[in-house]
This record gives sequence, C-alpha cells and structure tokens, in this order.
Amino acid sequence: MRFAAAVFVLSFLTVSAPGKGAREEPKVVEKVTPLPVALDKDFEFRKTKLFFLSEKAPKASERARGTTSSLGAKSNSPNQKTATLQDAPITFERQYRLYGAVTALDRRQRFGDYFDFFWRAKRRSDVTVRLEYHQEKLHEHVQAQEITYRNVRGTHKTEFKVTGDDYFDDGRVIAWRCLLIASGRIVAENRSFLWE
Repeated sequence: MRFAAAVFVLSFLTVSAPGKGAREEPKVVEKVTPLPVALDKDFEFRKTKLFFLSEKAPKASERARGTTSSLGAKSNSPNQKTATLQDAPITFERQYRLYGAVTALDRRQRFGDYFDFFWRAKRRSDVTVRLEYHQEKLHEHVQAQEITYRNVRGTHKTEFKVTGDDYFDDGRVIAWRCLLIASGRIVAENRSFLWE
C-alpha cells in the first residue's frame, strides 16, 4: 500500500510540473533593432563553446596515420593512440548532437552551427540573451535569436543553434555576436572576430 501511495505521489508531482526543468527554446527576432550600450560589470560572459556539425564525419587526422618518410625514418608526429585521444572530444560532441537521430531526415535537421554561452549576472535582473549573426548566403543581413530569463542571478548557460533547413538554405554562420540585455540596454557583449 505504501509503495502504491509513493508511486501515485511521484507521478502526480511529475505531471503537475510539466514546465519545470524543460529547456526554453530561443525565439527568432523578426526585426533586429539597435540598442543603447551601457556595459555593466555585474554582467559578464564566462565561456563560449562553438561547434559545427557537418554532414561528413571527420576523417582520422593525419597524425593518426603514423606515416614514415621516404628515407625509412619515422616522423616526429604522435602515435596512433595520442592522436585518437586528441580527437575524442570532437567525436563525443558529434555523437552527443546526433543522439536519437534515427532517420536521415532526423540527422539532416541536426547539421549546422551550435553556440553555447556561459554567462553570469551578479545581481537579480530580467536578462535577455540575444545571438545576432550573419550567414554565408545572406551576406550582410542580420538575423537574431533570443531567450528571456526573469529575475535571474548567478551563472547560466544559453544554447543557440542554426541547423537544418536554415543551415542548408542560407549556409554557415560566418560572423556573430551575443548580447546580454537588461532594462533595454546592452550590458555585456561577446563577438566573433569577423563581426563589425
């Protein structure tokens, strides 16, 4: 009887809070308007992780082959084991992004650019994280995605992606900048080298 009651309570809690723990998806910004800049030391980007998931799996690196020169002496390149260990994070990230993609259509929808931004707010505030970017085939046209967090403080991770049809139709992301926006002003910025 106790077991049945515990299962009932547990199932009630999981059904009653469907939005808890679910990751919010970014929304596309229809019209990108410039915002005033008022950089604030209470907001900062901590780390940025970029990953490009291509249609073709990466080939074994040249170092992994352990080639020898024409004179018969071995080259100074690392051995097979070392090169394999160096490629392990890239292989893992690819497998992680493709996990659960069973059909070719599922995999096609996952190919493209992934952006993970780790940021910090030292005081409570409503924060909007916006990614503005240029794609290869759209040249100078600026597109944007954003996620809004209400009354947040501390360290957070925000994920953006340009994948599937957006990637195949318009090309890779060639320049980007990520903004932390509070009270309608840009309080922190992180940008790629090619962003103007």
